[in-house]
Amino acid sequence: MTIFLSAIGFGLVTASVLAIASVGFTLQFGVTDVLNLAFGAIMIAGAFVAYVVNQAGLSVWVGLVAAVIVCSLGSVVLNSGVYTPFQRRGTSPITMVIVSLGITLIIEFGVQALAGGTAVSYKMSQGPTLHAGGLILSVVQIVVIALSLVVMIGVHGLLRYSRLGKAMRATAANKSLARNCGIRTDRVITVTWALTGALCGLAGVVFAMDSGSFDATATDLFLVLILAAVFLGGPGQAYGAMLGAVIIGVATEVSAAYITADYKYVVAFVALLIVLGVRPTGLLGART
Repeated sequence: MTIFLSAIGFGLVTASVLAIASVGFTLQFGVTDVLNLAFGAIMIAGAFVAYVVNQAGLSVWVGLVAAVIVCSLGSVVLNSGVYTPFQRRGTSPITMVIVSLGITLIIEFGVQALAGGTAVSYKMSQGPTLHAGGLILSVVQIVVIALSLVVMIGVHGLLRYSRLGKAMRATAANKSLARNCGIRTDRVITVTWALTGALCGLAGVVFAMDSGSFDATATDLFLVLILAAVFLGGPGQAYGAMLGAVIIGVATEVSAAYITADYKYVVAFVALLIVLGVRPTGLLGART
């Protein structure tokens, strides 16, 4: 029972990091129609931005803010400078995926060239360890969970109660109809890239905090979990991404405790395949 509860605690932390990343990824895909597989590379770039700030003698939390800003601006530039020109030429979705893979390699090798090939870590204290029954979490892990909850509540408020959120939902549903109804879809897409880029930067830093050490390719496998959570919940569905992140995060850590950590990514895709076999559109995806 103690092992199970400990695994649940680690699973909640993984699910929190995964939820921030998955919600950003699925909102980006739903509104912009770009399956941005460079998302993980941008995450790790954000983690290294925070690392540079931290090495300069500032708190890693200051670095987190810097990473959020840099990744937000970088995502907007990436869209306007790379993805939008390809989309205007009528580039097929599979070609866009290949372009995003090329961007991934450019970012990762660029980070590796600047930071080196060795793993690094932040100068920070994890704080005291708190025990609640069998759950064992550090203060930093609790902060990560709290940050994720704040982000999820913020996304819910944005999508349900703000004009921007309604415009994002309309653009995701039917871009041409939304434009004909007076919604400035180009502006909505730009703002979406900025917001999802900010979530990407936040996810990258909390991922690095949770990992302890990281290098330029640390998020390559984590992108597998992001895709599993997104497609498990339903592509383009923010609430589906939240649910998928919880299921995948907890399932992978529990399986790591009882089987072996080497197979936790396999467990993620087994869970995905089982659900998609029953409901191909994902748990919260709309039937067509």
